[in-house]
Amino acid sequence: MAAGKGLRTLSDIPVDRVVALPDVDIDDLAHSLAAGYGELAPLVIRTPFRGATPSAFAEAAVEELERAAVGLLPAWLPGVNESRADVGGLAAARLLAAEAARTSRYPRAFLSDLAVLALTGRRPHHSLPLRIRARELARLVAQAFGRRRTVLLVDAVDAGTGAVAGGADGIGGEAGAVGGGMSGDAMVAGAEWLVSSGGPAVWLVGVRNERLPTVRARIGPSNGSVAEAGRPHPASTVEAALEAALARESWATGRRWNQDYRSNALTPPVRLDLWWPEERCVVEIDGPEHCRPERYELDRRRDVRLTLDGYAVLRFTNARIVHDVGAVVHQIGTFVRSRRRDTAEGSNYGRR
Repeated sequence: MAAGKGLRTLSDIPVDRVVALPDVDIDDLAHSLAAGYGELAPLVIRTPFRGATPSAFAEAAVEELERAAVGLLPAWLPGVNESRADVGGLAAARLLAAEAARTSRYPRAFLSDLAVLALTGRRPHHSLPLRIRARELARLVAQAFGRRRTVLLVDAVDAGTGAVAGGADGIGGEAGAVGGGMSGDAMVAGAEWLVSSGGPAVWLVGVRNERLPTVRARIGPSNGSVAEAGRPHPASTVEAALEAALARESWATGRRWNQDYRSNALTPPVRLDLWWPEERCVVEIDGPEHCRPERYELDRRRDVRLTLDGYAVLRFTNARIVHDVGAVVHQIGTFVRSRRRDTAEGSNYGRR
């Protein structure tokens, strides 16, 4: 059995091997990494996984990396037109991908395939080997956030310790699954393959496994204000980055993340990314999917509904937050403070 380690700070946790963090809340861990540790870009993935093999875990993890990368367009491909998924738009995206690959040393096919996936939602029939996708996606996500490395925070309970046999493609074979799900050893083997392939670091949260070093980590309290309700989505590094910046601002109190809103009892609720109810300010964070016609139309309907209810809707793209979160926070703060001044002046006028 791997020996347990003493209490460590997050910056001391190894990234060159898979480790178990059995006593840590995964959301607190993700927020702490996004807020206070500039080396790692955290990405949360949750069970259950499809299948019960190491390769199933690795494939699911790479899919999560792809989703994160797609959400960060155009941060990694400046100049691409997210609203153009026609033949001309795709041809232009491939040309941009070829030039970006030349200057950034990514495989040309990797960036081209990823651009097509981001714009159309379709993956090419003959995609690159999983090992290459894991390595390059982990690098791309980290660089998009200005971090050194991506770390996958895997939310999983200890699913058993079935033996892992060797298998095809160097990932490992079948492992004994518990309750039809993925065994602990299958998960560990898949995670070890990702790390050894040059992919992301992998920390298994809520897991105890005899093959892994167990690390007890100290998560310090965040500085500044905290959200009064809700939290950034645990799988969104963009939301976590914005929350980390807002937490340092004294004016940002009263914000709510990912809460349902409804105009009245007869209307269906809508989920708002971020809002200040008292100041009647809504902030929406848009990935590339928001440029697709059907999603664009739904967003406009939501905006009209919120505007009629007296809310202002501020929209920012993922890439804008990643590249210039300071300016985004400044613009939100300017609006929120102006609403508070208007409210205060109105109250003072009413008392005259």
